[in-house]
Amino acid sequence: TNKKKILDWAKKHEKWTLVAVVNENLFSTSLPANVLDTIVLLRNPVRDRSDSRKEEVGITAPAPAQRILWCHCYPHCSEDSNNTCRTDGCCFTMVEEEEGSLPVLTSGCLGLVGLEFQCRDNGGPHRRRAVECCTDQDFCNTDLHPTLPPLTTPDYVDSSIHPIALFISVTVCCIILILIIVFCYFRYKRQESRPRYSIGLEQDETYIPPGESLKDLIEQSQSSGSGSGLPLLVQRTIAKQIQMVKQIGKGRYGEVWMGRWRGERVAVKVFFTTEEASWFRETEIYQTVLMRHENILGFIAADIKGTGSWTQLYLITDYHESGSLYDYLKSTTLDIKAMLRLAYSSVSGLCHLHTEIFGTQGKPAIAHRDLKSKNILVKKNGACCIADLGLAVKFISDTNEVDIPPNTRVGTKRYMPPEVLDESLNRNHFQSYIMADMYSFGLILWEIARRCVSGGIVEEYQLPYHDLVSSDPSYEDMREVVCIKKQRPSFANRWSSDECLRQMGKLMTECWAHNPASRLTALRVKKTLAKMSETQDIKL
Repeated sequence: TNKKKILDWAKKHEKWTLVAVVNENLFSTSLPANVLDTIVLLRNPVRDRSDSRKEEVGITAPAPAQRILWCHCYPHCSEDSNNTCRTDGCCFTMVEEEEGSLPVLTSGCLGLVGLEFQCRDNGGPHRRRAVECCTDQDFCNTDLHPTLPPLTTPDYVDSSIHPIALFISVTVCCIILILIIVFCYFRYKRQESRPRYSIGLEQDETYIPPGESLKDLIEQSQSSGSGSGLPLLVQRTIAKQIQMVKQIGKGRYGEVWMGRWRGERVAVKVFFTTEEASWFRETEIYQTVLMRHENILGFIAADIKGTGSWTQLYLITDYHESGSLYDYLKSTTLDIKAMLRLAYSSVSGLCHLHTEIFGTQGKPAIAHRDLKSKNILVKKNGACCIADLGLAVKFISDTNEVDIPPNTRVGTKRYMPPEVLDESLNRNHFQSYIMADMYSFGLILWEIARRCVSGGIVEEYQLPYHDLVSSDPSYEDMREVVCIKKQRPSFANRWSSDECLRQMGKLMTECWAHNPASRLTALRVKKTLAKMSETQDIKL
């Protein structure tokens, strides 16, 4: 009612112009009063009475002069404007920020058309904008400092959980909980019903009577078991009870420690986790039926120890304080007997590896593939035993299959035969691996013979090809020397004046022949060394 009265009043008074605002938009006064939000009365400029009289007699009065406003303009201005512009509307200053960029300040002129809307613009969802307009005086927009509206985050409407969905969720959780409780109960009852063989031991341990030595346990397993080593549970028990004493070696596969089990010294080979394939293969080979031999390193146990964040792969063997043949030869000179004993015991172990034993519990033929003086250990009695079987291959005669380990490791380049260096080795023919071992063994015989004293003369220890390649030769270096030039380690002049060393030289020459088919077998070398010992009246 009040709005209608104001409308009627405004129409009778020519000094006022009526402006209506509906939802923040300007409309003419022709709209009905009940839809108007706001009514604004603007005072008209006073007209001269003579103008009114002129209008009454039909003479139109001239329109009042329109005001022109000068504004500061930046940066979108014409080149010759000197950062100024003029308008019949208003001056403005605007600050604008697009998503991910810095705010940009703009100033200039706005025309009358759309003035109200442009001065109210505040950007969009990906652009913040603030505009201020003025008409007070020329260049009034230099004093305007619009500020961007604060960032707003959308309000998330909390949705209430439907009662049926809540009921179903609770029911399912209860059923799962009941099933877990029932499962745990029956598992507990089943474990309770099992007989307990020992008290105070973990589930994966077994009772070993006090006083039982490693030798006793191994002899019992040899006589009553399958001949493949100690039972798994006994191995795990021994591994858990070993005390590490000191580190005695380190290689590309891991570390070697001296440990103690019930006062007995043992060697513990701790593999890096990256060498799991080598650990698995060596454990598998050592536990082959009828594998145990006095010239093969004595295997005791293998185990994996870990607690989630770390894992240790243990291989426990006999301990030999003299160390490897490499270490032994560096510090010890030999007489004829010691030389023949080292050579004969080494080839005896290799012969056992290479030989297939037929029968109900037979042993497959095995090739070492990484023979070198560092992988042969010296026992207290001066005999040798072969170790490090992580690269060994087995021959399964029933299927005529060569069992090659899935291992990324390769042998030692210095000891590689020519057929491996030039990649001509037949990988599907097991005899190729046997002959490759014999080439490497010929180099080991050369290392042993150099340290044998004859006529008061002995050479210092050196690795094979020490005078032809560097300390860490590449495949190309070894291929150049062994395959292309067909060079081999040289003999000292004194060897020709000593019958035993001369025969050793002949033996190793036949072992490292370029043609694999021309090389001697391990059995042939073993018999030759035995005959040499008889000639020298030496008991091995």
